[in-house]
Amino acid sequence: MKALIRTFIAVELDPGFREKIREIQGRFSDFNLKFVDPELVHITLKFLGDVEESRIPLISAALDSILCEPFETRVGGLGTFPKPSNPKVLWLGAAGNFRALHEDIENLLEPFKFEKDNREFTAHATLARVKFLKKDQINAFINTLKELKDVEFGSMWVNKVLLKKSTLTPEGPIYETLHTVYLD
Repeated sequence: MKALIRTFIAVELDPGFREKIREIQGRFSDFNLKFVDPELVHITLKFLGDVEESRIPLISAALDSILCEPFETRVGGLGTFPKPSNPKVLWLGAAGNFRALHEDIENLLEPFKFEKDNREFTAHATLARVKFLKKDQINAFINTLKELKDVEFGSMWVNKVLLKKSTLTPEGPIYETLHTVYLD
């Protein structure tokens, strides 16, 4: 049997943002959300899913050809997917050259036949997944979101991309870096 590992490609957030992430998550503590550990919050560029372990070196080599140069990103602003009145994901926004980086990765991985993302890429870091909101909580959730929608975390430099392994456990995921690509 072939060993499969759950993988994704990501940019890690500046560790200096973790305390602010905790504060923001605290503002939503009255709602039934499953929060992402602030240590693990990241911007996913591409979710690969279960990949044969033997393909990891080939994928890593392909990613080494990323052409995107390092860029500065401003991190801030909260939003939800799909929409505030029916939230499934609470996210933190990021502005910068992420779309070009995402396209670069999509093109480099084309020979591996991963499913292409069919939605327009939106750079974001998931802060929480919404389990369930009672009807009478939706307005309070939307109001908290409105209060924080323009929150600023600051800027950071995006100069590396990580191929990560995700092991799901009852306590939450455990991430391991399989390969690092330095942008230059």
